Amino acid sequence: MRIRPATATELPALQHIERAAGEPFRSLGMAAIADDEPPTVEELDRYLRAGHAWVAVEADGAPAAYLIADPLPDDHALHIEQVTVHPRAARRGVGRALIAYAAGRALEEGATALTLTTFADVPWNAPYYARIGFRPLADAELTPALRDIRAHEAELGLDRWPRLCMRRDLSPRSAP
Repeated sequence: MRIRPATATELPALQHIERAAGEPFRSLGMAAIADDEPPTVEELDRYLRAGHAWVAVEADGAPAAYLIADPLPDDHALHIEQVTVHPRAARRGVGRALIAYAAGRALEEGATALTLTTFADVPWNAPYYARIGFRPLADAELTPALRDIRAHEAELGLDRWPRLCMRRDLSPRSAP
């Protein structure tokens, strides 16, 4: 799959990817996550305009996955807000490729790490990220920016299930 910046016309497709990728959460008793609305087109457009919305596209050019991120300048990090792969493209390394692409972009922007928040016990969340080089952060390691992100997630009700922050340090050798 080819990775490139998302386009404005693709934003509704990203919402579709998000809805489809949410369905497997039902089997874990997390129907509220499956039913959660995807980011709005306006929210996605903010990432697009900031240059932090990327898609992995199929041979026909249709998006199969996306990643949106926010720079955390005080942390020298790029925070992965969302990385989502449509189930039809799952288990093909697409998420890993998007994260590697984001790592390269983060290094270009002067970041030294990627961060994210995720569900601790969902097999395709924290255990997956650990396999690709992210490490869980202890509460004492959370920066003010990560604490703010976690507080916002708690307001949204995501803390009904165990969550954690993770970090992957970057070096020029860790990028694609």
